[in-house]
Amino acid sequence: MSEDRTVLVTGAGGGLGREIARLLLARGLRVAVADLDEDRLSETVDAAPQRALVLPGDLTAEGAPEATVAAVVKRWGRIDMLVNNAGYGAIQPFLEMQRSTWDRTLGINVIALALLTAAAGRQMGEAGQGRIVNITSPASRMTLPLYTAYAASKAAVDAITRSAAVALAPYGVLVNAVAPGMMDTEMQKSTEAEIARIEGRTDIDAFLAERTARVPLGRRAGVAEIAESVVWLALDAPAYMTAERMNMSGGMDRD
Repeated sequence: MSEDRTVLVTGAGGGLGREIARLLLARGLRVAVADLDEDRLSETVDAAPQRALVLPGDLTAEGAPEATVAAVVKRWGRIDMLVNNAGYGAIQPFLEMQRSTWDRTLGINVIALALLTAAAGRQMGEAGQGRIVNITSPASRMTLPLYTAYAASKAAVDAITRSAAVALAPYGVLVNAVAPGMMDTEMQKSTEAEIARIEGRTDIDAFLAERTARVPLGRRAGVAEIAESVVWLALDAPAYMTAERMNMSGGMDRD
């Protein structure tokens, strides 16, 4: 029956979101992908365009989360799963933080995610089933004076995940989160490059090696293995699992 199931993946223009969308397409689902760049979205689903819906646009715009979910339902008559992967982060020293950074970070990571969850939750609730997976981060539990807005936004994702799980439980909808460790995505690379610049580190390889050494497993996460954990939560996890945070950080996030 997987051919009948539909999923919306946000932030699917590259990185983790692209890998998640491709794995879901490979499992036979109908996959809607949302991001800012239409061309990158088309590349994500080029292996199975007949089972894909490309939804370019800014999810922070007024009414965009609701309209995005509505577009999925209009196309396929249902939405069974939502993966809230879209995210934004900017490095700024704590004493130099700007409101624009907070507005953009919270707009994408918190407000859009919450409104997408509610919009999808209403549709799933009417059907009596559904699964929502939010992408959080070990940053939500860390002290990061160079990355405070991002860390705060991911702490909010954890709170939204728990609240949504309880609110939607009576309707048969499961809500969980995945906290990925360090992955060599475009966002991770640009973030670490900026941290190195601020800290005056010129030997980038040595800087990255030091950061990787903090991971108990001694390596960075592969994008594919993180995507596989998200797909497992969306498709295969037991139906009694909700309000959970799955740490996929190689042991960095041990609690």
